[in-house]
Amino acid sequence: MRDIETSNDGQLDEPLGRVSIISYGSGHMLNDITSSCWFTYLLVFLTDVGLSPGDAAIVMLSGQLADGFTTIFVGELMDRFGHFKLWHAGGSILVAISFSSVFGSCVPCKLMGTNSSTLETVGYSTFATIFNVGWAVTQVAHMSMVNCMSSNPTSRVSLVSCRNAFTMVANLSLYGIALLIFTILQSVNVMFQYRWIAYVSISIGSCFVVIFLVGTKEPGSIRHCVDKSLSRISWTYWFKKVLYYQVALVYTLTRLVTNVSQAFLAFYVINDLEMSQSSKALVPAIIYICSLIVSVILQETRWSSWRLKLYFSAGAVLWILSGLGIVFLPSRMHNLMYAISIIIGAANALMTVTSISMEGVLVGEDLNGCAFVYGSLSFVDKVSCGVVLYILESYQGSTEIRSNLGTAFGYSITRLGLGLVPAVCSLLSSIVAYTMDLPDPDTRRRPLVEPLLV
Repeated sequence: MRDIETSNDGQLDEPLGRVSIISYGSGHMLNDITSSCWFTYLLVFLTDVGLSPGDAAIVMLSGQLADGFTTIFVGELMDRFGHFKLWHAGGSILVAISFSSVFGSCVPCKLMGTNSSTLETVGYSTFATIFNVGWAVTQVAHMSMVNCMSSNPTSRVSLVSCRNAFTMVANLSLYGIALLIFTILQSVNVMFQYRWIAYVSISIGSCFVVIFLVGTKEPGSIRHCVDKSLSRISWTYWFKKVLYYQVALVYTLTRLVTNVSQAFLAFYVINDLEMSQSSKALVPAIIYICSLIVSVILQETRWSSWRLKLYFSAGAVLWILSGLGIVFLPSRMHNLMYAISIIIGAANALMTVTSISMEGVLVGEDLNGCAFVYGSLSFVDKVSCGVVLYILESYQGSTEIRSNLGTAFGYSITRLGLGLVPAVCSLLSSIVAYTMDLPDPDTRRRPLVEPLLV
C-alpha cells in the first residue's frame, strides 16, 4: 500500500501533459460563453424588451444571489463526496436548459396570458436563478479539480492559465456570434436576435463539455481528493488564516473589476461614446483577444510569490489608467476606445490568472478543503457583484440621480461606474496583494515539458 501511495504521489508531482491540460481547460467553455452573454447583454436585453432598469437589476441580482448561495453549499458537498465530473455534468445540463429561457420570451407571461411588468420580472428572475444554480455547480466542480489533478505548482498554474485562455476563446466566440447575428438579422426583432445568440452559444459550449468529460480523468482515479483516510478540514481552519481573507478580498475585487466593466461596456460605447451598434461586439472582442494573448504568454512563466504579486499589481495599474481614460474620453474621440480596450484586455488577464493562482497557493496541499475555499470565495464574489450591479443599474434608472450627477460632475452613471468602480477596486486589490505573505511554490519541481498551446 505504501508503494502504491508513493507511486500515486510521484504521478501527482510529474508535470501534466498538454492533452490533459487542454481537455481540462475546455470544461468551462459552456459556463464562460453563457456568462459572457449574461454580463454583457442581459441588462441591455431586458431594458430593450421593456423592463425598467430597476426591474432588470432585480433579475440580475436574483441570479447572482442564487449563484452565490449555491456555490457555498455545493463546495461543502463536494468536499464531503467528491465526484467532481458528476457535479460538472449535472450543472452543465441545468445551464444548457435554462439559458435559452433567460434570453427567450417570458414563459410565465405566455402561460398567464398577460405581460405585466411584475410577472415579467418574476419570470426572468426564475430562469436566471435556475441558470445560476447550474452555473455555480459547474464552476466549483471545475475549479476544485485543479489542486486534485496535480501537486506540481507549474502544472497548476498552467491549468489555471489554460482555463483562462478558454474563457477568452469563449468570450471572443460570443462576440463573434453576436456581431454576425446583429449584422445579418439587424432588421429582426431584438428578442429573436438574442434567442439565436443563446442557441448557438449553448450548442458550442455543450460540445466542449463533452470534450472535457471524455478527455479528463476524474481526480479520484489518480488520487482521491476527498481522502477518506484523513479527517476533513473544518471551516474554522480557513477562517483562522489571515491569508484566506487576503486572497478572498483580492479575488472578489478582481471579479468586480471584470464583471462591472463587462456589464456596462455595451451601455457605454452606445450611449456615452455614441459608437455604432457593431461596437457592442467589436470593443469586447478586442479586450478578449488581448486577454487571450497575455494568458498564453503567462503559461510560460516560472511562478514565485513575488512574481504573482508583481504581475497582479501590473494588471491593477493598467486598469487604473484605463479607468481614467474611460471617465475623461470625449465622444468625438471615441475611436480611442479601441486602444483602451487593448490595455483593459492585458489588465484583465494579468489580474485574473494571478488572483486565481493565489487561491491555489492558499489551498496548497490541503486538498480535503479545497472545494470549500473555492466555494466560499466564489460566494463572496457573486453576492458582491450582484449587489454592486444592482446599485449601479438602479441609479441608472433614476432620472433624478442621473440629473444630479450630470449637474455635479458632467458624467453619466454608466461612465462613472465603468471607469471609477474597476479603477478603485484595482487600487484596493493591489494594496492587499502587496501585504500578502504568500509561501513560495516548491522551485525544485520541474516545469511543463511541452508548451501548452502551439
